[in-house]
Amino acid sequence: MNQEQWLQHRSLSLPLADAELDADLALPADASGIVLFAHGSGSSRFSPRNRMVADYLNHLGLATLLLDLLTEDEHRIDMLSREFRFDIALLTRRLLAAIDHLRHDEELRQLPIGLFGASTGAAAALKAAAERPSAVVAVVSRGGRTDLAGPALQQVKAPTLLIVGEWDDTVLALNRESARQLQGPQRLEVVPGASHLFEEPGKLEVVAELAGSWLLNHLQPQPE
Repeated sequence: MNQEQWLQHRSLSLPLADAELDADLALPADASGIVLFAHGSGSSRFSPRNRMVADYLNHLGLATLLLDLLTEDEHRIDMLSREFRFDIALLTRRLLAAIDHLRHDEELRQLPIGLFGASTGAAAALKAAAERPSAVVAVVSRGGRTDLAGPALQQVKAPTLLIVGEWDDTVLALNRESARQLQGPQRLEVVPGASHLFEEPGKLEVVAELAGSWLLNHLQPQPE
């Protein structure tokens, strides 16, 4: 089976109440679940780190949706002013709208939903999981500013994996505190010899493997 047969790639435009967002869908044949990627801190759906993780998940049989939570105009403004990347309420609203879109999509609605959040996108993922407990069945945070989810941490029911680099001292301390606040199943994985962006050789592969194992374990197809 060649790649075109086992993996479909599709560009989507999600019409939401306050914006139209671009997204890239990768859909393996017989996918067992779908993972929405919530980027943060000035990143976008073109993030090479998240695309590498998404590709790994595709090979495990998981569909992925790499989603821009900001419009092109908002992204340009944010690159100059940084005013949107820490607007967790806005990022969460956009992510919730994307989750709701998937739940009504004829082709994708039967796939259990996982969220993969990086940096400030992790806070949006956790808040979205708290607000959609019946839809989001697993969460993974990579170097996430999980503290920015605030009181929502105590409302997250979905099994949550927090992945932080050993050398990312500030974020590691914040994630340890977040782990104490999470009430549902959770695990904190500290990747030895890794900094915030996991740029050291082989470290991003470790992130992908940890995320893949967690998501495969928790994303199970729902009965008709």
